[in-house]
Amino acid sequence: MLSNLVLGIKIDYRRFAVIFGLVSFVLFISIFNLNPDKKSVTYMAATALLMAFWWITEALPLSVTALLPVILFPVLGIMNGKAVSSQYFNHIIFLFMGGFFMAIAMEKWNLHKRIAVKILLFFGTNQTKILFGFMLASAFLSMFISNTAAAMMMTPIVLAVVTELEEIFTKEKVKKISTGFFLGIAYSTSIGGIATLVGTPPNLSFVRIFDITFAEGPDITFAKWFFFALPISAVMFFFVWGFLSYLFFSKKNGVTIKKEIFENELKNLGKTSYEEKIVFVLFILLAFLWIFRSPIDIGTLTIPGFSSFFKNPDYINDGTVAIFMAFLLFIISSKDKKSKLLDINSIQKLPWHIIILFGGGFALAAGFKESGLAYWCAEQLKAAEGLPPVVIVFFLCLFITFLTELTSNTATSEILLPIIAALSVAVKINPLFFMVPAAISCSLAFMLPVATPPNAVIFGSGRVSILDMAKTGFFINLGGIFIVIAAAYFIIVPVLGIDLLSFPDWAVMK
Repeated sequence: MLSNLVLGIKIDYRRFAVIFGLVSFVLFISIFNLNPDKKSVTYMAATALLMAFWWITEALPLSVTALLPVILFPVLGIMNGKAVSSQYFNHIIFLFMGGFFMAIAMEKWNLHKRIAVKILLFFGTNQTKILFGFMLASAFLSMFISNTAAAMMMTPIVLAVVTELEEIFTKEKVKKISTGFFLGIAYSTSIGGIATLVGTPPNLSFVRIFDITFAEGPDITFAKWFFFALPISAVMFFFVWGFLSYLFFSKKNGVTIKKEIFENELKNLGKTSYEEKIVFVLFILLAFLWIFRSPIDIGTLTIPGFSSFFKNPDYINDGTVAIFMAFLLFIISSKDKKSKLLDINSIQKLPWHIIILFGGGFALAAGFKESGLAYWCAEQLKAAEGLPPVVIVFFLCLFITFLTELTSNTATSEILLPIIAALSVAVKINPLFFMVPAAISCSLAFMLPVATPPNAVIFGSGRVSILDMAKTGFFINLGGIFIVIAAAYFIIVPVLGIDLLSFPDWAVMK
């Protein structure tokens, strides 16, 4: 009876959100006229607000809301239907698909478990060292595969360790250690995802939105992102590891973890199979090709990218590489020749709802530019022109970090990045200086189960309370904000060659 009542309230809430959003959309268009000379500015603003409201409230599935531009942009005269549709499938989408195919192959042949267990065996039986091993395995996996998948892969391993400890000691005695282990998994998967373009959706959203908004801007490649994001990820990693070790682990708790737990896990996996070896080689090759696709400048030394060996090196992008490696997974046979490393069922495992959500964000960004709303926002944001750049970055990171505790980090990035691009134009600061920290901040939500899928996965284990997650996550959120601000000046600026004293020509909106 009670469950039916709760379900009814949930349905009514969503229905109310749908109706309220539509009424607000109509009223906004009827009342406001942001640019008398260009109605599309008002129409685009109303559409963006409707999508933002439905995304935040989840009145409809996120991917369903993401399809609104296909309907509204042509009807309202914002963009041609063909132009809007093309935003939903591009090289960034193929980059995501290729990376996910590799993740599916790793999971199919149990390579992910072997990597995780071997890392843990390497770090011994000290509690803080094991936490380090759990976190390192999680962060490493999430650099190349979905954060959610990484958390789901690591959870059974952590659960096996915790269960073993509870059998040896009491459940109450192990509770604090257990909380530390599980939070470490959740947080490190989000932190690891920062390091690579394919690690988490906001990174890919940033690249595409930046490319749409500033077509003549510099190309943000997999390698370029990796060189500035990996150090940020590493600093966050050690900060969180140290903080969790301080909070949850004590030499006086009397709990000793035996190495045999991990040895048994590895024994259960058996010998490394032929398929695991091939997938691992392809995995390493994929990472290598991503990193060395374009020339890498290291001071006076330039490492040529492999794309330079082709007649048209600019034609080859990270999506090309990802799909090429995925193609090999569908071609190479297993040892018994009865199947391939991946089969047609693997395509069905792709998260198509996330792909559509990506497309909706890209379409939204294109609409901001084509309608003139981006330029209008830039004009309105000129009031911030007198503020120091560091102050603007601080408030952006603070706002986004805590906003993503309640909203999808992908939706947050796709709503706010076009506006932040306009802000950078208004204050005449290189857009990369604001947009990159903002994109990274979308991954720094550690307080609530709804903040990120890894948090939800760990909370679903039943071993972590909301109170423990909220208290711990609040301080990690704050630490993350200051780390990103410091990184903006000391890492992002030099790696991307940002000059804060001059405004680049490619960023001028016309």
